[in-house]
Amino acid sequence: MPVTTVRGDVALRQGEHDGHAWAMALRRPDPSLDGIVAGPYCGYEESGREVRRRQTATDRVPVIISFGDPIDLVELSASGSPARRVTSFVAGLHDGYVVTRFAGTQHGVQVDLTPLGAARVLGPPHELANECVDLDLVLGRFGAELTERLATAPGWPERFDLLDEVLIARAADGPDPDPAVVWAWRQLRRSHGQVAVGVLADEVGWSRRHFTVRFREQVGLPPKPAARVLRFRRAAGLLAAHPDRSITDVAAACGYADHSHLVREFRRLAGCTPSAYVRALLPGGAGVGG
Repeated sequence: MPVTTVRGDVALRQGEHDGHAWAMALRRPDPSLDGIVAGPYCGYEESGREVRRRQTATDRVPVIISFGDPIDLVELSASGSPARRVTSFVAGLHDGYVVTRFAGTQHGVQVDLTPLGAARVLGPPHELANECVDLDLVLGRFGAELTERLATAPGWPERFDLLDEVLIARAADGPDPDPAVVWAWRQLRRSHGQVAVGVLADEVGWSRRHFTVRFREQVGLPPKPAARVLRFRRAAGLLAAHPDRSITDVAAACGYADHSHLVREFRRLAGCTPSAYVRALLPGGAGVGG
């Protein structure tokens, strides 16, 4: 079983599963980054046998800053991009799934940005959608400098402090999102993707086409695929929290037409059935087995 300890404001988790050892350090970002960073910073170290993971569709934009060995992107279902090896990268919003593989040692930090936060600190999110883009292509030389500074910092508290400093500065210099898009994104998130696109467009007073274009520019995906991802995330969360709950009940709770509709969406956004997804969950929040 994973073990969790707390040192100051950093939570430390470690565990081992089937020959694979891992450790995570978690800390909340500075409060001024609310709405920009989604969830805690996550420092990680892991080693052991070859590991495959399934990165399912999410409403976050993960930034991976690696100090360890590369990982292989085995499959990018939404873009169909060829398999390749990466180290530090940004994963834009996906309305599909990604399969990764590595053997050796992983060491680095993951920062999950909100889509609107990514637009402020990284640039146009639609250019990242359904892709995993090398960090230096997104941030230029600054990306390599940031990786070096994080790698040579004495510990996780210092690394997290540096991330606060960098993200606060970049957010201050980044563009403000359109209030209408902010409102629409919040409505979609609150409803778990169950507000019709036409209703949102009418509420902000735009044509459906103009709304779709503006939303995609600032969120990354058009509103309909984004809503699909949000609905899937709720269903995946319910199944993870209640693995014995029937798939039919989860489908009804999340607004799917029926059991078969939910299964089709899981195949599209997770690459497996709901039952297989639950079986593949790794202990301690270590992801989904591939």
